[in-house]
Amino acid sequence: MRSLFTIVLAGTALALPAGAQTPPPGLDNFVTSVMKEFKVPGIGLAIVKDGKIVVAKGYGTRILGESAPVDARTRFGIASNTKIITATALGLLVEEGKLEWDAPVIRYLPAFAMYDPFVTRELTIRDLLVHRSGLGLGAGDLLWWPESTYDRREIVRRLRFIRPATSFRSAYAYDNVLYTVAGEVIETVSGQTWEDFVARRILTPVGMTSSNVRHSDAGSGDNVAKTYAEVEGVVKAVPAMKSDNTNPAGGVNSSAGDMAKWLIVQLDSGRLPDGKRLYQPATTRQLWTIVTPIPIGAPPPELPHHRSVFNGYALGMGARDYRGKQMLSHTGGLPGYLSKVTMIPDIKLGIAVLTNQESGAAFNAISFHIVDHYLGAQPVDYLAIYRTLDQRGRASVAAAEKTATSARDTTSRPSLPLATYAGTYTDPWYGDITITEERSGGSPKLVMRFTKTPSLVGDLVHWQHDTFLVRWHDRTLRADAYITFALTPDGKIDQAKMVPASPSVDFSFDFQDLVLKPTPTAK
Repeated sequence: MRSLFTIVLAGTALALPAGAQTPPPGLDNFVTSVMKEFKVPGIGLAIVKDGKIVVAKGYGTRILGESAPVDARTRFGIASNTKIITATALGLLVEEGKLEWDAPVIRYLPAFAMYDPFVTRELTIRDLLVHRSGLGLGAGDLLWWPESTYDRREIVRRLRFIRPATSFRSAYAYDNVLYTVAGEVIETVSGQTWEDFVARRILTPVGMTSSNVRHSDAGSGDNVAKTYAEVEGVVKAVPAMKSDNTNPAGGVNSSAGDMAKWLIVQLDSGRLPDGKRLYQPATTRQLWTIVTPIPIGAPPPELPHHRSVFNGYALGMGARDYRGKQMLSHTGGLPGYLSKVTMIPDIKLGIAVLTNQESGAAFNAISFHIVDHYLGAQPVDYLAIYRTLDQRGRASVAAAEKTATSARDTTSRPSLPLATYAGTYTDPWYGDITITEERSGGSPKLVMRFTKTPSLVGDLVHWQHDTFLVRWHDRTLRADAYITFALTPDGKIDQAKMVPASPSVDFSFDFQDLVLKPTPTAK
């Protein structure tokens, strides 16, 4: 989803005296400076240490341009930081003997199927959580993102038509759709919806009283951070995610205060405030143990201490080393919400940064600033570093877009009359899209519509040859794409394929996985 699991790189170790439960000096000023630099209206911040809440507070405003403050109970969408909650829910059912981590999914969902019959037979409950099924990055996300008219069960049914990108269990590629399958397993085994199970069995015992479990509840109540993002160079309001199709992958909305409670429970192997256990230490070991290795890349030159030795994905959480300690972390992203959760189990440190603007630089700068304080590391100017990295990333995107534009053959023309490209096209897993010839101001134009995704409506602007640029009417999507038509030897349309038009397009717009064939009625 708009929720990359951001890989965080690591390095060597220093130590702070155990039990230190004070926040970093000047933390408020640092957070405020980060917010100003990266244009973030509001942040919820939680820090826990040695089983105690050190910080649970808000910064800035819930609504851009207004004075309504963010506080410890202000809700943000935590997006993919929901994944560890779904993994925990499965762990509870394993402890009750109702599930087995390494049992095949079809034992519990007999109708479930993947593209490859072998994968269908072998895919386990554990496999649903660890991004090694063979699906490509974000594959199938267009079934639910942007909001579609498919329901959850239909999304799961359509997975059987998505071709794998790699062989089974051979590579890491982040996905969201298999967490939707995990939600269906929970419902089938427990007799409760994922939403009811998580609310009753996890949020209530932990005491997360200001949290809820549905995308559609993101804006309910008064104390809610509104959603913002940079759109064509300006930070503005963007529509919040409202569809509940993928709640098991990212539907929880929470606050700094509630995330602090959740972090304490996780860092104490499932022990609740009253001394009882939400889950047993054995489940903690399952949740925190790497299953899928992730290739280790070189850190940016500004962050040499982020070089790591090991890196991988456990059950709903990434695990790697940082300054000689195991670091568990995950990020979450939805329209207008980005978050990051970090835990260093050896020193019982937990951090949650919740934001209502899409700036990964902001949550990274704050998270590492805090982690380094508790590890006793020498101060690093993370604000300056992430400013540089942000500028470098923007420059890279701009260069890629400039290269594409300069390579464009502006003298070329489509091979066929515009009307010939109109018709209905079908992809095996997504379904139908339509292209219609319409007139605006007397000039004909082509308009694309994804029939199951109401917001995916856009004009086809000729790019070059038989490639068109799809400019979505809803500019907050930030996801323009190219569509290229391939012709048969007799000049008819054989198929069409799409790719994102910019490296800045979120990976959940998996246009590249579509193979669009004209229906018999198409011209």
